[in-house]
Amino acid sequence: MKKQLVRCWKTTDPLFIAYHDDEWGTPLHDDQKLFELLVLEGFQAGLTWELVLKRRDVMRKAFSGFDPKKLAKYSQKDVDRLLNNPKVIRNRAKILAAVSNACRFEEVRRDFGSFDAFVWKFVGGKTINHALKDFSNLPANSPESLMMSDEFKKRGFKFVGPTICYAFMQSAGLVNDHLVNCFRHEQIMKMTSKRGAKNKTIN
Repeated sequence: MKKQLVRCWKTTDPLFIAYHDDEWGTPLHDDQKLFELLVLEGFQAGLTWELVLKRRDVMRKAFSGFDPKKLAKYSQKDVDRLLNNPKVIRNRAKILAAVSNACRFEEVRRDFGSFDAFVWKFVGGKTINHALKDFSNLPANSPESLMMSDEFKKRGFKFVGPTICYAFMQSAGLVNDHLVNCFRHEQIMKMTSKRGAKNKTIN
């Protein structure tokens, strides 16, 4: 008999299950994918991640694959096109932030060599393992996300508050917040064993 997988997310939604099993918490080092995650986390503000996931593929197509070089060149005509597209999240401030952040993204790459190097420096290049037994004391942010948010803001990024940054860190695997009894927790620990992982207790 096939052993049933234990997941830390109590969901039966196939979209959420696939995201949990294949993406959330997996260490990510691809610049464009990191940028996409940051933009999507910004779009989530005030909304649900479920809504963002359901619209992600459409938004990816509408936003030129979240290619920073293309987004940075968006004109008012492009912004109007997005605002008139009922399939995307039509929030002017968030759309303008995505375009502006694409410009800031290119500046970060020039300064640090890669966006990957910039964001991972906040955790010393190693995934932080919180070894959570339950989600009851999981904070909305962390000292690392506060530092990340401050530096993003100094560089002109928008929609990068500490809570958004922490959600981004969870998604991109800078922190491993899968519960210890979840099958993904062990898998991610094995992935990070070569790079090393920092254990950190949340009180």
